[in-house]
Amino acid sequence: MWRVESMTTRLVVLISGSGTNLQALMDASADPGYGAMVVGVGADREGIDGLRRAERAGIPTFVHKVRDFEDREAWNEAMTMSVSRFSPDLVVSAGFLKLLSGSFLRRFKGRYINTHNSLLPSFPGMRGPAAALEYGVKVTGATLFLCDDGMDTGQIIAQVPVPVLDDDNEETLSERIKVAEREQLVNTVGDMVRRGWQVDGRRVTLG
Repeated sequence: MWRVESMTTRLVVLISGSGTNLQALMDASADPGYGAMVVGVGADREGIDGLRRAERAGIPTFVHKVRDFEDREAWNEAMTMSVSRFSPDLVVSAGFLKLLSGSFLRRFKGRYINTHNSLLPSFPGMRGPAAALEYGVKVTGATLFLCDDGMDTGQIIAQVPVPVLDDDNEETLSERIKVAEREQLVNTVGDMVRRGWQVDGRRVTLG
């Protein structure tokens, strides 16, 4: 059973792009009743909007680009050390486009979560909405899950359905999924930090 003992849960958010999910978490944490605050933001690239959002809010940031390291394990070690410095209770991958493994997963096992734009285990990887359209499903959605060393294979925490409309294209479907994904992330993180969570095999239970 994971339960945060402090009054306010410390979140570190990892990003690779515009940071809309990060912004949603920052907005939610402005309410003391939410129970969490973003204390640090990490990225794998410079000059992105998400970093500027964090900097405007006065939140410390760091950037580790994979190409700046000798190998992937050295990059994982650097990410582990940088995130650890913030003493997070929960690490949130919010549009972070790199897989973390090794020392990072060992350090934050059961406390590193990610969002994905399909109803896993269907359509893992980078093409969730496009793959859903190609397959012809009538319902897709968004998934929040605990990260492991696979590609979108960790235990599922929450899912939200999004209908596929007859006139959808990849852009329109992706945008509707993003809205649902953002709401699910904020609501579920709030539930996790206020109620705790338990992992039993493939099952994750809140409260």
